[in-house]
Amino acid sequence: MTKRILVGLGGTPFTTVAVKRAVELARTHHAHVTGVTIVELDRLQRVGPVPLGGAAYAQRMAQRRIDVTRERVEAAVSEFEKACQEAGVNCSVERETGNAFDLMISHARYHDLTIFGLKSLFDYGLTEEPKDALIRLVSQGVRPILAVSPQYRNIRKALVAYSGSMESAKAMRRFVQMRLWPDVRIDIVHFSTDTSKGKELLAAATEYCRAHGYETKMRIVDEDADAGILDHAQQTQADIIVMGNSVRSLMFRQIMGSTALATIQNADRPLFLAQ
Repeated sequence: MTKRILVGLGGTPFTTVAVKRAVELARTHHAHVTGVTIVELDRLQRVGPVPLGGAAYAQRMAQRRIDVTRERVEAAVSEFEKACQEAGVNCSVERETGNAFDLMISHARYHDLTIFGLKSLFDYGLTEEPKDALIRLVSQGVRPILAVSPQYRNIRKALVAYSGSMESAKAMRRFVQMRLWPDVRIDIVHFSTDTSKGKELLAAATEYCRAHGYETKMRIVDEDADAGILDHAQQTQADIIVMGNSVRSLMFRQIMGSTALATIQNADRPLFLAQ
């Protein structure tokens, strides 16, 4: 059951879609939505080395960055509250008092799903070190995460990237059990040149999804997953990609996996990330 949803309010183009998605799911599942502002004001206040006599100008520019960011975030908060009110969804807002990602991690403990634009970390400078922010989120247990794309999409078909690993199996099970979109069709795809092993893995995964009442198809793709997932999602017109992540190490590519990293940075459709 999904009864508490956490959504990041960063004031980027992703925020509008994140809010719409959160409200849509909250209305469907009769859930409460908590909006968390995402902005690192301490970083915006920093002034680097400046030429002699340029300190005052640098300070004015830093203050301007802060003012613009605050305006964007307050606009996002207003948009969030208005959308919830119009949809009849219960909501609350938490504004960061220190580090925005620490606040999100803290609140994620008591929410079933976290929604925000992961790609916006890279594209809109919400944090100085996007990879470090992702490490903290994932390693501290913020999952499942629904990473929205810049454009809203109706979710009718899901592509489950299934490698046979425990991480990908957990992601698939979490997606199926949460039933965020009960009528979604599921395509389970295994990227491998080992056809016989792939068929065995897919047969078991497909049986599991069908047991939960989902219309499910399976497919083996002879291509590397790093490049193949997004291409395949586009070709099959999948509306969301489901994939796992790993927290075995503190190195980013081992935490998220190189496939997850490449997909996050290049995705043009929402991602469901879980473990």
